[in-house]
Amino acid sequence: MTVAPWPSVDPSTCKHCGAHVTDRFRRVFGDESDRVHRCSECDTYARLTRGSAAGKDVEVPDPETSPGRHGGEADV
Repeated sequence: MTVAPWPSVDPSTCKHCGAHVTDRFRRVFGDESDRVHRCSECDTYARLTRGSAAGKDVEVPDPETSPGRHGGEADV
């Protein structure tokens, strides 16, 4: 996973990692300005559907800070 060292200014890119996002993804999951803060390249579907794509804090563990992708134990 790559995290962009600079904030994205293009609305068709994820603000967190810089990956391309479709207009439909932006409309469905983005914030009130259709900007995407996290995408499927840098976050899990469980978190995206709960609001992480819109920049909201969610209770599901972040895959970047938790040992396993969904907050469980990492695969060995």
